Amino acid sequence: MRIERKNPPTKATSLDGTTIAYDSVGNGPPLVIVVGAFNDRSTGAPLADALASRFTVYTYDRRGRGESGDSPPYAIDREIEDLASIVEAAGGTASVFGFSSGAVLALRASVTEISIDKLVLFGAPIVTDDSRPAVPVDIAQRVKALVEQGKRGDAVELFQLEAIGMPPQIVERMRHAPFRPGLEAVAHTLFNDLTIIAGSPNPLDLLGSVAMPTLVIDGGDGPPWIGHTARVIAELLPDGKHVSISGLTQDMRPELLVGPTTDFLLAG
Repeated sequence: MRIERKNPPTKATSLDGTTIAYDSVGNGPPLVIVVGAFNDRSTGAPLADALASRFTVYTYDRRGRGESGDSPPYAIDREIEDLASIVEAAGGTASVFGFSSGAVLALRASVTEISIDKLVLFGAPIVTDDSRPAVPVDIAQRVKALVEQGKRGDAVELFQLEAIGMPPQIVERMRHAPFRPGLEAVAHTLFNDLTIIAGSPNPLDLLGSVAMPTLVIDGGDGPPWIGHTARVIAELLPDGKHVSISGLTQDMRPELLVGPTTDFLLAG
C-alpha cells in the first residue's frame, strides 16, 4: 500500500536560489533517492515506500522537472548543490541511492564535500565495452538544439536512439504511446542528463576517489553493457560491492531492490 505524502511537497533552496521540491517518508537513517532521465520524484516513490519501515527516504524533483525550479545556464555543479540541499534537509548527512543518470550524478557528488554515508548506484549508463556504440560527444548539444527549435519529439527520439540505444522499431512504436507527452514535457532536461553522463571529468576517472562504501547494482535481465559497466565500476572503487539482480531490467522494481539495498545500508 502506498504511503500518503504531504501535498504540496516540501521545498529546499539550492545554493543558487533554485527551489527544489521533495517528499520524505518513513523513519530511520536518512536515504536520498536520485532519479534519472524522464523521471521526477514520483519515480522513486514506490521504492521509498518499500524502504520506509527502515529509513527516512527523501525523493526530489531534479531541477527543471516536476515542482522544482530551474536557473540557467545549466552546470553539473548546480545539480550537485541541489542534492546537497536535500542532504542538508535530511539532517546534514545521508546515504544516497542513484538510478540511471541519477547514479552518475550521485557518483559525481560523492567526491565533493557532501556528507554521504553510503552510496548505492543502480544502472549507471556509462558505456565501458564495445557491445554498443559510445554515446556521441555532441549529442547533448544536438538534443538542446532540437528543444530550442520546438522539436521536443525529435529530441526525445534522438536520446532514445543514441543515448539509450533503443532499436529504431521500438522508438517508432513509442511515438504514439500514452506516456509520450510526458516524455516531451521534460525533453529540455535531457541536456542535463547527457552532460552528467558524458561531461568532464569522465565519471570513471572519479572512482578511485570515492571514499564511502558503495553498492553497484545492475539488472540481471537488463542490457549486457549495463551489467559490464556495473562490474567495472565496482572493481575500480576502493570499497565497492557488485550485485546483479535476476529478474530486474533497467527499471526501479521495489520488490527486487529493497532487499539488497536494505542489507547493504544497514550492514556494519
